[in-house]
Amino acid sequence: MFSGKTVLVTGGGSGIGAAAARHLAGLGASVLVAGRRMDALTETLTAIAADGGRATAFKADLSVELDAEAMVAAALAAYGRLDFAVNAAGAAGVGTAAGSDVALFDHMIDANLKAAWLAMKYEIPAIAAAGGGAIVNIASRAGLVGTAHGALYSAAKHAVIGLTKSAALEAASSGVRINALCPGPTRTAQFDRIIEAAMPGTPIDEAVAMFGAKLPLGRIADPDEVAQAAAWMLSPATAFMTGAAVPLDGGSGAG
Repeated sequence: MFSGKTVLVTGGGSGIGAAAARHLAGLGASVLVAGRRMDALTETLTAIAADGGRATAFKADLSVELDAEAMVAAALAAYGRLDFAVNAAGAAGVGTAAGSDVALFDHMIDANLKAAWLAMKYEIPAIAAAGGGAIVNIASRAGLVGTAHGALYSAAKHAVIGLTKSAALEAASSGVRINALCPGPTRTAQFDRIIEAAMPGTPIDEAVAMFGAKLPLGRIADPDEVAQAAAWMLSPATAFMTGAAVPLDGGSGAG
């Protein structure tokens, strides 16, 4: 499906980003995997190579504009074009609106909103120059509804969705589709750390199962499921979709 195409994946060293990079490489894409930790990126490259895929890594802090610009330049240098992007770089944080400090606010904005904006600032022109393509920003169910004890994270993800919609309107005439995917709870290392802090002393698998049992489908998502949804949103199957915020939340937003 993606043979001959180049995909840039941010946050590709772990979690949803790593799963997306592996899945898209398995579909034939050449993948530029970006993230802050080269050791984690190397693990993703090793997994892709073991499956016969093609990928390169680029170390970048996406809250830094020069890194974002250099990241897209690296994709073009490696593969000659950029067709798609999955912007999965981000960070979660627990804290109330009244009880959080400025440092947490700045971190949530930098890691989630600023990273998505700077990535798109350089991805959009490159994708347009290749004749058009698509971008998926990984937002969150917390970007669609409020989240108690996650006010700053929720605010940042709401902003990612607003940015996605506005950018989609601006880029449509250039042939670049931009959508947001909004996963609910997903089994990543970051999710495990949050659950461990919330339920100290409970074995992690048991704690995750207890949390998932509260969702209509009775479980949380696997990163591979989010990766498959992102690939679908990049594919020709969604050629008439842009500016959408698509929930993938096990039914939790339905009631």
